[in-house]
Amino acid sequence: MSENVKITLPKLGESIVSATVVQWFKKAGDSVALDEPLLEVSTDKVNSEIPSPVAGVLEKILADVDVELQVGEPLAIVSTGETLAARVLENGGPCCKQESPDAHRQGLFSPAVLRLLREKGLSLSDIAKIPCRGAGGRLTKQDVDEYSPKSQCVMATERVKMTSMRKAIADNMVKSFYEAPHASLITEVDVTEVLKFIHEKKRSFLETHGSKLTITAFMARAIARAVQAYPLINASLEGDTIVMKRFVNLGIAVSVDHGVMVPVIKNAQEKTLSELAQYISQLADKTRSHNLSLDEIQDGSITMTNFGMTGTMIGVPIIRYPEVAIVGLGAITKKVKAMPDDSIAIRSTMFVSLTFDHRVLDGIYGCGFLNELKKHLEEETFHS
Repeated sequence: MSENVKITLPKLGESIVSATVVQWFKKAGDSVALDEPLLEVSTDKVNSEIPSPVAGVLEKILADVDVELQVGEPLAIVSTGETLAARVLENGGPCCKQESPDAHRQGLFSPAVLRLLREKGLSLSDIAKIPCRGAGGRLTKQDVDEYSPKSQCVMATERVKMTSMRKAIADNMVKSFYEAPHASLITEVDVTEVLKFIHEKKRSFLETHGSKLTITAFMARAIARAVQAYPLINASLEGDTIVMKRFVNLGIAVSVDHGVMVPVIKNAQEKTLSELAQYISQLADKTRSHNLSLDEIQDGSITMTNFGMTGTMIGVPIIRYPEVAIVGLGAITKKVKAMPDDSIAIRSTMFVSLTFDHRVLDGIYGCGFLNELKKHLEEETFHS
């Protein structure tokens, strides 16, 4: 007996009430297996694939790409039971089903290939020209990577609609910037000894712990420790109440797909240097491969962003709402520096910025935090 099942947008997280359709993996008339991904949606936190709760045929798509839906709103209708069997028989069985070549090719696209096609901005006419060398005539990621259109039209202007991720980032930044009066402080940190330690230990550290030892891990540990002495940096503001956090959930900004995701290291204050290095490496890999879970991007209490990786010396980032502070790391450069004993030496230094919500803390408090951060990076005895 056949049945029409309405698929609705499921609840994707405790604080998530809406999502935007990014792409459909199936089209009307396609067969669908149980738990097979139907579509991809994007929230202000993460992209997710929505699987089919039943096996059958996708009868109708009810939500278009780029449309924002609330939890519980309809996505599609899937027919089960006799409807699926009848559809196969009408087309002469699975081996005799007549489809246009383009429809056949589109039906064979995997989510990873669809994502790559979207990133490269390839049109349907371009896709039809790509040689398919995968098993059964499937289009593979390698096929897409190796394809380059022979000619492209040069236009004086181009209008590009914001992706769901870019729009979510923009909305959050506007809310933070206009609700919280931002103030910033900048200090210079000598990281010569840190870099020396990394150089001496990087090979043995990788062999022992399976991850690279980087300046980011040292900075994460220094932030987690400095926060213990200056807890207002690790707070949030709810109305006229300052919420003090007894934990340090450190968010680390990662560039991905022309946007930024911020995976969170929970309870960073309890972790060793080696544990922080491992978490940073794992979360960065999962972010770039779109495999983060909702738990790994929620409940941050303070954020660190490293624009120095691009060679930028100084930056003043915007606070991530509802946090009250963000730490920015500049590029490491060498300079001639006067030492405490009046000698001259070539040292490796970097600028570190602190942007904070002036409603919650004052400049002198922020100076104290930066000095504490500087002390942990310059004066500690390093160990993993």
